[in-house]
Amino acid sequence: MPGPRRGTVLLTGVGRRRSIGSGLALGLAEDGWDLLLSYWAPYDERLGFERGEHDTSDVAAECRRFGSKVEVVPADLASVEAPARLVEAASALGDLSGLVMSHCESVDSSVLDTTIESWERHFAVNARAVWLLIKAFAEHLPAEPRTTVTGRIVALTSDVAAHNLPYGASKGALDRIVVAAAVELADRGIRANVINPGPIDTGWMSSQVREAGVAQTPAGRLGTPRDTADLVRFLMSDAGGWINGQVLYSNGGFRTSS
Repeated sequence: MPGPRRGTVLLTGVGRRRSIGSGLALGLAEDGWDLLLSYWAPYDERLGFERGEHDTSDVAAECRRFGSKVEVVPADLASVEAPARLVEAASALGDLSGLVMSHCESVDSSVLDTTIESWERHFAVNARAVWLLIKAFAEHLPAEPRTTVTGRIVALTSDVAAHNLPYGASKGALDRIVVAAAVELADRGIRANVINPGPIDTGWMSSQVREAGVAQTPAGRLGTPRDTADLVRFLMSDAGGWINGQVLYSNGGFRTSS
């Protein structure tokens, strides 16, 4: 039986069924949120990970079983026009009050072999688009000062750096952007936080990487999309409204084991 509706969340990065973004979508739908799901098929095709032909629409259909209104909009977040277009489409669903950013550009390269083109695309997608999404989202909300929570922002980050240089560097920029938003937009009733989910196998791990990840995690297993979704759901709930400006680790202790 569908529960009461909570508002609309714009969720990026739902291009594959086997992804953190898909886990987030299902968790948020279960909690009563309507959803605008964004994805970019050329990126997922370029990576070549496990992917069905209709993954995003299949996830949307599963979310609708919880009673959610769900729209699916493709968007290349390297484009400066895409963020505002997504916010406008999400607001059309009604009561847009959440922004969850699970998208990324991630192509392995190092100090000596990263190209200018790759560097610029990583920063366009992982940093500039985050800023522009937050800006458009904030501008959608009332500008008058308030102490109640009217909008929630969550973004996913990573500690990766060596041999994945442009990804790690641009995710570092993402952290600073979101923390700045937590301070600058607090008087609009916005709460903004970052989650580092640690290593989660969404199709990119070899058996060696998987074994090493388990060995380095005190909890004794790799994380799952559901683990990340549980924390996002809390931050998007009334109970999570006092959390603001944080970079939170949801990784079974992976960060503390090295």
